[in-house]
Amino acid sequence: MELHMHSHHFVRRMPEWPAAIIGGCVAGAVFLVIELFAMGVARQSVWSPLRMIAAIVMGRDVLAQPATFAAGVVIVALLTHFVLAILFAVILAVIMAPFSLDSSVGTASLVGAIFGVLLYVINFHGMTQWFSWFADARGWVSFLNHIVFGLVAANTYLSLERKEPDASGKGNKSE
Repeated sequence: MELHMHSHHFVRRMPEWPAAIIGGCVAGAVFLVIELFAMGVARQSVWSPLRMIAAIVMGRDVLAQPATFAAGVVIVALLTHFVLAILFAVILAVIMAPFSLDSSVGTASLVGAIFGVLLYVINFHGMTQWFSWFADARGWVSFLNHIVFGLVAANTYLSLERKEPDASGKGNKSE
């Protein structure tokens, strides 16, 4: 993993918005699959995490209902989940682009992993003052899943962004 520390200075470079949005969708999908798989392995209802997400919008009463399939709850949960995943991936791209943290896979991966850790801390420790039910979901699976989210979002963004040529006519990213 080669890091070019001298190249990570602030430049006025806008993120590639489509790459960030797609990165959020891909990372959100991977996150959701891992979360639901983990629930199945733990022999818990796969609908519980979706109810927790839907409760952000629908209110705490959704959690009092049985953890079974409910179309309205699932639709609200998926919309909320993917809107947040896109928002987080856009924030990550806004951090990566101006500091050239998308200069290599190693750098993007490191930044994505750190972003995932910070996202976990914010979501499961900071936001619990408003959404207390997320405190019950704290743990290694959620922690690692957030790291995976950051890795996937950062590396999907890196792979989809257009490589602008530098003065020599070659791409500005080291491959």
